[in-house]
Amino acid sequence: MHDSPEYVCCNSMGIKKKKPTALRSVIVPFVALLALLGIASYALLGPTGIIAWTDYRAALNDRSKELAALEKERDALRNRQRLLDQDNVDPDYAGELMRKELNVVAPDEIVVPMK
Repeated sequence: MHDSPEYVCCNSMGIKKKKPTALRSVIVPFVALLALLGIASYALLGPTGIIAWTDYRAALNDRSKELAALEKERDALRNRQRLLDQDNVDPDYAGELMRKELNVVAPDEIVVPMK
């Protein structure tokens, strides 16, 4: 066994291992640092990152307003459905709908156009 400058004996069985070079001792931590920086930048700037949360929060507020408006419209439609129930029709509402949709007027009524 001869000891060259690039090999060093590391155990009693005679297995030789290369000495770490200066370049290798710099490259491995640098690659690990780049990987960590990539993961950190993805956590900040990615589609589900911290910065995207602001956009998601604004979109959630918009959707909440839209949902409130749709719920109000749904409640109004349910009320109309209740008023037009086959078993218990509201006569005032039925008359209003007939006049509005069918342009029906009783002979003793006067139509006043509104601008």
